[in-house]
Amino acid sequence: CSRGIATRARGMGANVVVTEIDPLRALEAVMDGFRVMPMLKAAEIGDIFVTSTGDVNVIDKPHFEVMKDGAILANSGHFNVEVNIPALEEMAIEKRRIRDFVDQYVMPDGRRLSLLGEGRLVNLAAAEGHPASVMDMSFANQALGAEYMVKQGKNLEKKVYSVPKEIDRQIARLKLKAMGVEIDTLTPEQEKYLESWQEGT
Repeated sequence: CSRGIATRARGMGANVVVTEIDPLRALEAVMDGFRVMPMLKAAEIGDIFVTSTGDVNVIDKPHFEVMKDGAILANSGHFNVEVNIPALEEMAIEKRRIRDFVDQYVMPDGRRLSLLGEGRLVNLAAAEGHPASVMDMSFANQALGAEYMVKQGKNLEKKVYSVPKEIDRQIARLKLKAMGVEIDTLTPEQEKYLESWQEGT
């Protein structure tokens, strides 16, 4: 989820900074071209903060203390615990609803921090849910996954399975076609080469 948020934001022109606790994911973010830094440093320079971790107090009092005037906070990861709202409310000298789904907290030094959707999942609490351009793929995945279980049920053990990659590929092909995007296909020669261990170095 967080990787998608970062990629989408960058695609819309944002200068994205990633904060991370996992060294592997941090390295992946760097290799994907993102700047990576600790949250406390990011808090000083960011304008919009979107959490997507599933953990508590990802944005906390030390971060609120250094954020710019006008910073916007949103949660897209878990319940309304990723932003430490009790700490924010305790620090603020004033809280006001400036528009639907936007609460503004005024800090003692006059800085204003805006929290979207009361810190709840922002796409559900402050918008109209998931866009159709995403849900069509999700529903297709569920439908084709159910079809797979019906057809293959006798051969499956009673355990959790990942959706087969071929179903994901089929959905991707259909989505690309609907978007008018064309891609290449392997030639028989290329398929043979990729399946063989006898050619090459």
